[in-house]
Amino acid sequence: MILARVEGSVVATKKNTKMTGNKFLLVRPLVIDSPTAKEWKPGQTTLVAVDSLGAGEGEIVLVVQGSSARLAADDKDSPVDAVVIGIVDTVDLAKNILYKAH
Repeated sequence: MILARVEGSVVATKKNTKMTGNKFLLVRPLVIDSPTAKEWKPGQTTLVAVDSLGAGEGEIVLVVQGSSARLAADDKDSPVDAVVIGIVDTVDLAKNILYKAH
C-alpha cells in the first residue's frame, strides 16, 4: 500500500466497458524520507487510481497496485492497476502527527 494525496480527477468518455461507472483520481504518492520527518514530501510521479469511496481533492488516501488492486475492484477481471482502498483520517509517525483530516 502507498499513501497518496488526491490532486484531481480524470475523465475518460471512451474507455474499456468494464471501467464504465468508475471514478478516476489523479494521485501523487507521499514520501517520508527520514525517521525524524515533520512533513511529507510529494513523490516525483502521479498515477491514476480507481475510486469507489468518494475521496476528494486534497485528501490523503491509501492506494494498492497490481494484483491487490484487481482483488479490491468489484470485478476481478477489470483492467485495473491502482485502487483507492481507504481515506486516511490520521498519520502518526513516532508521536509526530503528520496528517489529521479536517
